Amino acid sequence: MKKNIFLYLFVFAALLALFQFVTGNNMQKTLTSDIKQLKEEVVQLEDSLQTMHLKVLDMQYFTLENNDDALAYYEHLNLENPSLYIQDKLLETNEGKGDNPLIPYEGMESDFKINKIKVLNHKWILADFSDGKYWGDIIIKYELKDNLSVDFTLVEHLLYAPQEY
Repeated sequence: MKKNIFLYLFVFAALLALFQFVTGNNMQKTLTSDIKQLKEEVVQLEDSLQTMHLKVLDMQYFTLENNDDALAYYEHLNLENPSLYIQDKLLETNEGKGDNPLIPYEGMESDFKINKIKVLNHKWILADFSDGKYWGDIIIKYELKDNLSVDFTLVEHLLYAPQEY
């Protein structure tokens, strides 16, 4: 009887060890495949990040902040961020009642106001405007004077046809 108990205990322990071995082996294979998959995903994300970084650099090519020759025109003014200063001055034209005076269209849904601004260099600005339903783009020539006043002149404009949804 004592012999059978030890035999059953030994068989039970052997089955338990076999179960642990098989389970551990399967878990190891699963974790290894997960690690491989995650490494491949990291490589893809790094490639994607590199691509996006190159796109951002390409988009920043036409900006005042990255144009040292254009920034040289404003060194004597001691402005910390000339582009931001110019954007603020352009947005001030929105403050008046009615349409923005630089936009040659009358608002149809409400007043046309300038939304987004990109200062291209020391002379030109690209901006978009909207009245909430209708959208357009304008190219503005500007001059930042020594007394920090800014003169804006509309160069070109377009109004997009409304989109039907």
